[in-house]
Amino acid sequence: MKKRKISNGVKKTIWLFLAAVFVITGCAQRGYEQDTLAVEPNIAALVVPGDYASSAIGATGGINAWTKTIQLELDCVVTCYSDSVGDKSGVSPQDALRRHPGDFYLTEQHFTVYPWSNSIRISAQEPHEKFVWQLAGEKFSMLEGNKAVGVSPMVISYHDYAEAVLSIITVPVRFLDKPAPLERPGQALSGVEGSVSFVKSPAPVRKEGLWYYPIELNYVMEPVASADIEQKVVEPMQRNFPKVVFFQSKDSSLVDMIWFADRQRLDGSRFLAVRGYDYQKVRKDGVLVPAKIEIFRSDARAVLRERLVKIDFKFHKPS
Repeated sequence: MKKRKISNGVKKTIWLFLAAVFVITGCAQRGYEQDTLAVEPNIAALVVPGDYASSAIGATGGINAWTKTIQLELDCVVTCYSDSVGDKSGVSPQDALRRHPGDFYLTEQHFTVYPWSNSIRISAQEPHEKFVWQLAGEKFSMLEGNKAVGVSPMVISYHDYAEAVLSIITVPVRFLDKPAPLERPGQALSGVEGSVSFVKSPAPVRKEGLWYYPIELNYVMEPVASADIEQKVVEPMQRNFPKVVFFQSKDSSLVDMIWFADRQRLDGSRFLAVRGYDYQKVRKDGVLVPAKIEIFRSDARAVLRERLVKIDFKFHKPS
């Protein structure tokens, strides 16, 4: 049988086709996990637990706007401020900024926020390398970049940073979360199950010159009857979960401040707070999110101390 030669033009077409296949395959593989985070709410199963939740949802665009928001794409400028608190021995050159109070570091980041899967992806191109962080529920992962390389002089951990940003943007949706089974971090709870609920204080408190209703994230731990577990009296369990308090404005109903406590931070402190300001619509008929976010160190009474991070979003005119 006579062999036919393949022309250079045909070869080039084949190579272009194969290259396109590899590119598409790679994009599909990288976008697979992202697609799993972009979930829609089960509208029929949504239950608004109280007036604090309905007013928080209404203050940020309403339930229809939130149920239509599968993900948010946000560009921002991040300012990391120097820190004069804590042990600075052994810091990397990338973190040298922390040694000089008053200095700051500017960078640009992109947030992809998934309200209904309680997830966020943060990416940026830093001088050393590109990084992509992801927080999905309580699971933090670095999708791109080297953990050993300090990509920015951020005082708080990347996990705490992602959690603070995600929480202040999506708090109205978090009020709609169903009570979920919990385990004490790092410890199996044989014969014990837990759930979360929100408890609103009946009296407002004054914070930063404004009046707020504190709403505490409450953990309930109860023994579970099981044939495999010896029946006995179970003593009340000692609380060993991070404390989170949401502060809802008495005037606007916005939850524009959240306090995180009882956690061991990178710098040895235990208390952080995040605040949102100047809420705006990302798009027409969409939800409202803060145009600026600040993260602070605080004390045990939720009094704000040093400002650690400022985030300014670059909003376009809603279309």
